[in-house]
Amino acid sequence: MSPNGRPRLAIVGAGPAGAFTALQLIRHGDTFDIDLIERLPTPWGLLRAGVAPDHGEIKMLDETFERRVLNKGCRFFGNVAVGSDLPHGELMRRYHAVVYAVGAQTDKSLGIPGEELPGSMPATAFVGWYNGHPDYRNLAPDLSGETAVVIGNGNVAADVARMLTRDVDELARTDVADHALAALRESNVRRVVVLGRRGPAQAAFTNAELRELGRMAGVHVVVDPADAELDPVSEEWLADEGTFTARRNVERLREYAAAPGDPSATRTIELRFLRSPVALRGTDRVEAIDVVRNELYRDERGALRARPASDATEAIPCGLVLRSVGYQAVPLPDVPFDERSYILPNDRGRVLDPATGEPVRGVYAVGWIKRGPTGILGTNKRDAEDTVGSIVSDLRHGLLNEPELDCGVDDLLDGRAGVVTLAGWRAIDRAELAAGQASERPRVKLVEREALLQAAGG
Repeated sequence: MSPNGRPRLAIVGAGPAGAFTALQLIRHGDTFDIDLIERLPTPWGLLRAGVAPDHGEIKMLDETFERRVLNKGCRFFGNVAVGSDLPHGELMRRYHAVVYAVGAQTDKSLGIPGEELPGSMPATAFVGWYNGHPDYRNLAPDLSGETAVVIGNGNVAADVARMLTRDVDELARTDVADHALAALRESNVRRVVVLGRRGPAQAAFTNAELRELGRMAGVHVVVDPADAELDPVSEEWLADEGTFTARRNVERLREYAAAPGDPSATRTIELRFLRSPVALRGTDRVEAIDVVRNELYRDERGALRARPASDATEAIPCGLVLRSVGYQAVPLPDVPFDERSYILPNDRGRVLDPATGEPVRGVYAVGWIKRGPTGILGTNKRDAEDTVGSIVSDLRHGLLNEPELDCGVDDLLDGRAGVVTLAGWRAIDRAELAAGQASERPRVKLVEREALLQAAGG
């Protein structure tokens, strides 16, 4: 136990899932001493590096986390990678419970010829680039072409389409990374084509994201009327299984299809459905993408699937291809991992031993590493409640880990170069906010890891 008699708990990953977990634990009273361990020098994960800069109202959730998590006694250890810098076994020697909230760190590939060509990249990398994520500072996407293609029909696809077409002067009032703002000012992209392999009824946009595409000055959303019509399989699916969100999206897409062209628009976003890429073409870089038209069908289990309707392909000339077709978690050394589902095998957050199916004492999961890459930011709140319920129950029943050492990771990290403590994060935060105030922006992010560490040290 800690000197105050409370059990020690480590949360690995200080993004929204980890922060919501800490917040829920704190609401149970002075039950645990909590340490947040994060591989980046800064907390808040996708809230800082994933939410689009023009969604500032969502980013304000960081103020809640600051007030209700960090100001309530949680310690922060940034720039520490569990697995390499800090083995799982060392955590288990020191903590009564370890909660993994590491998310899904890699993207799914398309598995088509030409995917490795320059100009083809994951949408997640592009998002990290414009949000100032240190890992993507030097991405340098080529924005010299007129047409960009985004593959995927979810909110990330909508975000990148919006960022490629939104008025740069509007972006200049956000916390977009300075290097991205400069590149977007010089961008030649005027047309963004968004491809979805299934129909309009199955598009994964939230209603708000889809509506926002049509509310940008100087941007016309194009939907072919034929694409907005539902095939019989989709009509049946929408009637029997479709959500309110799906029905509203179909209505919105039909509105876009029926809207007259806007002669004042200088940029377009084309939403196309029942299309799948089959190849990227180019000599030294992406020059075009070949797509096929799909049809929907029910498989033997009744699940809705898409397959090519014919062998005919359409070539779309383009200079940038961003894929947004899903994410995958990566295994953590010495932690159970489901290689088929790409999650930590778990029961209500309790990580399970694959050999026995029994919970591993003191090891838990939350967020995407627990349930897979589904849901929106707020989904992590409900998910955290579920995992915290298991932790508190295990505490009451004496089922937590029994660590060998009576300390946290202080002895391993004290004096180690590059570790960012809470005081270091506060210094980074102050520097960014001050730079933002001087520029009449929410903040100006430090994007180089060295600059972040220097600010933390100062």
